[in-house]
Amino acid sequence: MQMHIREDKENYSSILRRTLHIYMFVAALTLISTGLRPLAQSTITHLGGKVLFLANAVSVIIDNATLAAIEIVPTISSTDLVYMVIGLAAFGSMLLQGNLPNIVAAEKLGIKSREWASVAVPTGFVLMSVYFVLLFIFL
Repeated sequence: MQMHIREDKENYSSILRRTLHIYMFVAALTLISTGLRPLAQSTITHLGGKVLFLANAVSVIIDNATLAAIEIVPTISSTDLVYMVIGLAAFGSMLLQGNLPNIVAAEKLGIKSREWASVAVPTGFVLMSVYFVLLFIFL
């Protein structure tokens, strides 16, 4: 299989537009996080690391950043935070929409979502299982 990297001609207006979209996305995540902080502190902090690790499997289907913005609250324990971050990292690579670098790489290399998932999902489940066991043993 031979891959061809697509070279796009960038101009200042497309760069500015993309920058604005990313800024608006991050601003929206910040607003969601702030608005849902009381709910998160009363529910998420009591779930425990193992549940947070597995909950991120569902979040990656929607959007990896959204659940992270809601989950990270000042009262979360460092152990639960480790479970959550490892879960986000492990699950985030499995689907294109789970990670912005996945989207950029797939676009530049011309990889379709189905092709990405056919390799990444089985690999990701193996890695997730290993991470979960290691976290369970060492934390």
